[in-house]
Amino acid sequence: MPGSWLRSITGRAGGASEQHRYAGLLAYRAVPAYDPRVDEEAPKSDLLVGNLPEYSVSEIAGALKRTVEAAFGQVRVRGELTGFKRHVSGHWYGAMKDERAVIDLVMFKGHAGTLTFRPEDGLEVIVTGKLTTFPGRSKYQITVERMEPAGVGALLAQIEARRLRLAAEGLFDADRKRALPYIPRVIGVVTSPTGAVIRDILHRLADRFPRHVLVWPVAVQGEAAAGQVAAAVRGFNAIPRGGAIPRPDLLIVARGGGSIEDLAAFNAEIVVRAVAESRIPVISAVGHETDTTLIDFASDWRAPTPTAAAERAVPVLADLRAAVTTVGPRLARAAARLVAQRRERAEATARRRPPPRTLLGLPIQRADELFDRLRRGLRASASFWRG
Repeated sequence: MPGSWLRSITGRAGGASEQHRYAGLLAYRAVPAYDPRVDEEAPKSDLLVGNLPEYSVSEIAGALKRTVEAAFGQVRVRGELTGFKRHVSGHWYGAMKDERAVIDLVMFKGHAGTLTFRPEDGLEVIVTGKLTTFPGRSKYQITVERMEPAGVGALLAQIEARRLRLAAEGLFDADRKRALPYIPRVIGVVTSPTGAVIRDILHRLADRFPRHVLVWPVAVQGEAAAGQVAAAVRGFNAIPRGGAIPRPDLLIVARGGGSIEDLAAFNAEIVVRAVAESRIPVISAVGHETDTTLIDFASDWRAPTPTAAAERAVPVLADLRAAVTTVGPRLARAAARLVAQRRERAEATARRRPPPRTLLGLPIQRADELFDRLRRGLRASASFWRG
C-alpha cells in the first residue's frame, strides 16, 4: 500500500537523523508516481504532503553539507584554472574545469600564503582540500589547502606562451634597451632584505666602488612576491629628482636560485611589464647562471648572478685611480708634443712669408705717387685762381 512505502522512505518523523531524513527524500524522489487506483480513498495530495516531514531551507542545506563532507573528506583534483582571482581580502575565488565539468574553488588567505607560484587562468593545477557546499548559494566547492602546477611541463608551457605574447607586443625589442650609467651615483636594489643575495651585492659594491645604495625590501617567493617586486620597480621610478630621497640612476632586481616554482614571481606578467616600462635602467639578477626568467628579456642587462650584477653596476675604483696615475703623465707629454708641433708649424709659415717691408713696398710707393700728384694739382689750381 502507498502508506507503507511512504513510511519506509521517510522514516519515523522526529526520530531519524538529518542525514537519514535527507537520504529518505532522495529515495522518495526515485520511486514511481502515486497511482490513485491503488488507494482511491487517499487523495494524492494528502499522501504526498501530509505524510512527509517538513524541512527548513537551512536544514536541507546543512544535511547536504554534512553528507558531502562525510562522503568525500579530503580530495585531490586535477584541472585547469578559470576565473581564479585574488579578492581584496586576500582570499582567492574561482573554479577549475576539464572537458566535461566545472567545480568552484575557494582558497583562504592563510593557505594562499603558501603558494609558490602565481595562479593564472589556463594553468593546469592539482589542488588538495575539502569538498564542501556553500549554503548561501546552493553550490558545492573545494576549499583548497594546497595548490601546485600539474607538472613542470605545464608551467613551462604557460611561461613560453606568455613570453611569445609579450614579445609580440615589442616588450623585449632591442631598441627599448637603455644604456647603463658608467658610474651611477645611486643604485636601487629590489630584493629580500635578508639572506645572502643582499649581502653579496652590498659587499661587492663596497669592494669595487662604494655607492649610495637604496634597498626596497620585497618578498621574492610566494603569492605576494610578484606584486611587491612590480611595485618596487615602479616606486623607484616615481621618486622625483632633487627630492629628499635620492632617485636611483640604476636598478638591480635580484634573488637567489631555486626551482621554476620558486622563481615564478619573476615570470609574472606584472613584473615583466614594470621592468619594461622602467625609465631607470634595470639589471636583472635572478637565480643561478643556468636560470632564465622572463624579466631577463625585459631588463636592460642580464647578470648571471647577483654578484655579477654588482660587478656590472660599477667599475673598480682602484683601477680608475691607477689609470689616472698612469694616464696623467701621458696626457702631459701628449699636450707638450702638440704645443711643440703647433709652434713649429707657425714658425715654418712665418719663414715662408716675405718680410713686411716687401709686402708693403708697392702700396707705400703708390701712396707717395698719389700724394705728389695731389700736391701738384693743388698748386696749379692756386696759381689759376690768383690769375
